[in-house]
Amino acid sequence: MTTETRHRVAGGIGESVLRPDGIPKVFGNFAYASDLFAAGMLWGATLRSPHAHARLTRLDIAPALAMGGVHAVLTQDDVPGFPLFGQDHQDQPVLCDGEARYWGEPVAVVAAEDLETARRAAAAIITEWEPLEPAVDPEAAEAAGEVFREMTIKRGDPSATGSVVIEGYYETATQDQAPLGPEAGLAIPDGEGGLDLYVTSQWVHVDHRQIVACLDVADDRIRCHPAGIGGAFGAREDISLHIHIAMLAMVTGRPVKMVYDRTESFVGHVKRHPSRMWYRHEADESGKLVKVEARLILDGGAYAHTSPAVLANAAFFVVGPYVCDNVVVDAAAVRTNNPPCGAMRGFGAVQTCFAYESQMDRLAARLDLDPLELRRRNALTAGDPLATSGQIIEGSLPTHEVIDALVAMPLPEPLDSGDPRHLPGGTGLTTPASAVRRGVGYALGLKNLAFSEAFDDFSEARVVLTDAGVEVHTAAIEVGQGLITVCQQIARTVLGIENVAVIWDDTSQIGSAGSTSASRQTQMTGGAVHAAAEGLRAKLLEEYDGDDLNDQGVWRAGAVLATVADICADGPVDHWVQFRHPPTHEVDEFGQGDPHAGFVVAAHRAVVDVDPELGLVKVVQIDTAQDVGTILNPQAARGQVEGGIMQGMGLAIMEELIVDDGVIRNPTFTDYLLPTFLDAPSVDMRFIEEPDHWGPFGAKGIGEPPTISSTPAVVAAVRAATGKALTRVPVRPEDLAL
Repeated sequence: MTTETRHRVAGGIGESVLRPDGIPKVFGNFAYASDLFAAGMLWGATLRSPHAHARLTRLDIAPALAMGGVHAVLTQDDVPGFPLFGQDHQDQPVLCDGEARYWGEPVAVVAAEDLETARRAAAAIITEWEPLEPAVDPEAAEAAGEVFREMTIKRGDPSATGSVVIEGYYETATQDQAPLGPEAGLAIPDGEGGLDLYVTSQWVHVDHRQIVACLDVADDRIRCHPAGIGGAFGAREDISLHIHIAMLAMVTGRPVKMVYDRTESFVGHVKRHPSRMWYRHEADESGKLVKVEARLILDGGAYAHTSPAVLANAAFFVVGPYVCDNVVVDAAAVRTNNPPCGAMRGFGAVQTCFAYESQMDRLAARLDLDPLELRRRNALTAGDPLATSGQIIEGSLPTHEVIDALVAMPLPEPLDSGDPRHLPGGTGLTTPASAVRRGVGYALGLKNLAFSEAFDDFSEARVVLTDAGVEVHTAAIEVGQGLITVCQQIARTVLGIENVAVIWDDTSQIGSAGSTSASRQTQMTGGAVHAAAEGLRAKLLEEYDGDDLNDQGVWRAGAVLATVADICADGPVDHWVQFRHPPTHEVDEFGQGDPHAGFVVAAHRAVVDVDPELGLVKVVQIDTAQDVGTILNPQAARGQVEGGIMQGMGLAIMEELIVDDGVIRNPTFTDYLLPTFLDAPSVDMRFIEEPDHWGPFGAKGIGEPPTISSTPAVVAAVRAATGKALTRVPVRPEDLAL
């Protein structure tokens, strides 16, 4: 952490600096992956399975090949290398291997002169199927041994008992990340047996590893480039069309572009795991937790993706931000023929937060305690052991401060019954305003930061001083969260030089920055940029015996010793860093150990109005207090929190992917309901700044907590308004109607 006095520069840490991609995006000039173009490019299209589970008995591509303008039709037999892919578990065929295991699984891909021809050619392929009974019940899958991972956590005394016992069964539905920008990419052959690949991605180096294995080419033949992304939230962590367009480009020798339509996007990326959870909380008469037992089942769908890691997060945070000495957890992520699931904002902590916060509210009601007072009495803070793994919390974890800040925030004014637009049904409401009920609910959430369980988590960055300013080179993906801006701010603050540009390097130019996920990039890539800039500064000050650095060059005692032009006379000067967070470790057979690098806590209060006759809910206000370490960019932080709250609210009252015997019934934005601006509540927030023990300037990642505890806060408020138990999200109108 930088502590000494340095030259201050505009646009540094602590300022709400404008984003360099902001104006191009507002004016429509930003190049998203779907906007990419190359001279002579072909268009790709995909034929998909119409069944959730079926055996492919006939596949005839001749009608497609016979069509004018079609240049290639590829199937699983055409995969030149390893036929399976996956981040950690390579279990998914590049194209259907004779058995479709989920609805929409790719069967064949086509390259043609234009998009319409490509789609008609894909539709012309003849397929015949033998439908098989789809496995869609996760509990039956677990009983049959179809599991991606099982975990048992035992800590303390499993026979411990409390005098107050609360049991509950909870479910969360399948939620889609619903990025506005669909999956898209462009593959450009280099004429020498390799190609450049521009794709929507959250981690180009892991994509690269899978692609070269499936293509059976040397690493240096494929160069994966970050491309503009219209939203991610976990949807871009896994391969979608990457290998398909690379194969088509290699076969045809021409650039190939593919863009999914909206329905394809719904089947082309992973979802948030639906869950089934049983909980038993035991406490003493004062409300102190004595023991928590839980059983979790996450439905991972057809292929592994990140299900094992998501399950671990769900299991490790099964108790939430609370102290409890006795914990027993059985958890499983299972294989079914439902849509594949993987990363989504919150990564397993969302599901369990809904359950444990529902339990805490029920416990508070049983004890006749204020719900926040119960949480205060059990609050987990720095120096305490995590309830599940026993890991001692290092760094900052201001749980009490988060609660107190939330309590101090003002509640909204009473319902304005004179304006029908303020009522749950708006101007179409038929229930009188006097029948509308208001409820207030609270929730806390806990989440880890960065990767866990001994994963070698690192990020590379190179900081370069040129005669035009500073360049920051990284492969870290900007998905809209403002990472580029923060990297610029860090470099400016350390070096005292205002002109900083961030350069996205491809996989041949720089090593991995890790995934843009797990709330890690501000700390990891930001940490790498901070360390690289510090190293460059130290190198220059030592070489020229200076004591300060700024736009003019190296200084000492108020005089310039060497200008930037002097320093770069023989070329740019750089410093490269591979940054790692504090080490984490694998847990033992009972889940005990130190699996996490850091933690973050947040609290939410939701105010809702409910029309119980029609089952309608209007979220009036959601307030939050969040542990942030140190705020690097206030405006960007606020944007992250507001966006995360909307996703959490969506899961609470409207977002659900309807899956019927493995088939998605609502894969459009017409039928998959998303919160809009008209649904957006008023949001107030307080940031609790306690610098953490790692990361640049003590910062913490902030992207996921807003989603985690906003969902149970909204549901708690609806419960308060209606008296309904509400053990499943999203809450549907029929759950509320009288």
